[in-house]
Amino acid sequence: QVQLVESGGGLVQAGGSLRLSCAASRSIFSFNHMGWYRQAPGKQRELVAYITSGGSTNYADSMKGRFTISRESAKNTVYLQMNSLKPEDTAVYYCGAGRIHEPNYWGQGTQVTVSS
Repeated sequence: QVQLVESGGGLVQAGGSLRLSCAASRSIFSFNHMGWYRQAPGKQRELVAYITSGGSTNYADSMKGRFTISRESAKNTVYLQMNSLKPEDTAVYYCGAGRIHEPNYWGQGTQVTVSS
């Protein structure tokens, strides 16, 4: 069974930065895609960014220029660097692996709260 473990969430002021980590229990290259998703209270889960096994990246429009997805293969870990955070970025952030829009595997989520 694949496990994805997120970490790095927390409370930050608007304009600040956080880096989320997602550690996988097997090689990240075994997944076609690994991505970050978020769900704010009362809203549907949305795609934030993803990286393919080949290294291509893609971002939701509202995150372009502020968020960066990257990976470290030796640690089977995918990161999400979040800069210039806004209160509307407050959400539970999830790591997903496999398919882009309906990942086969999910992490447990990590809370990100941005105060104004």
